[in-house]
Amino acid sequence: MSAEVPPDAQSAVLRLYVAGDTPGAGRARRSRLDLIEALHGKVAIEVVDIIDRPDEAEKAGILATPTLSDESVVPPRRLVGDISDVARVLEYFGYLKKDSAA
Repeated sequence: MSAEVPPDAQSAVLRLYVAGDTPGAGRARRSRLDLIEALHGKVAIEVVDIIDRPDEAEKAGILATPTLSDESVVPPRRLVGDISDVARVLEYFGYLKKDSAA
């Protein structure tokens, strides 16, 4: 399997909602970097700290953190909790393509 940025990903708006400097928020921020690396830097993931920007969390309807949200689709596609399994996250958001050679 390989990670691939779909053609429509240029318009993707990925946001990672975290709460302050908790251990879970730190893990999510590190996982964010792993995801960006897996996608060769072609997709940006904005970090929204709901402690600093509660209005954005409320507007987006975020009830738990960490939450990774693809807000380029309606309704937004969200993954709540641990995002350290890069392959699982990429598959969930449609960025993982199975190799045709098996």
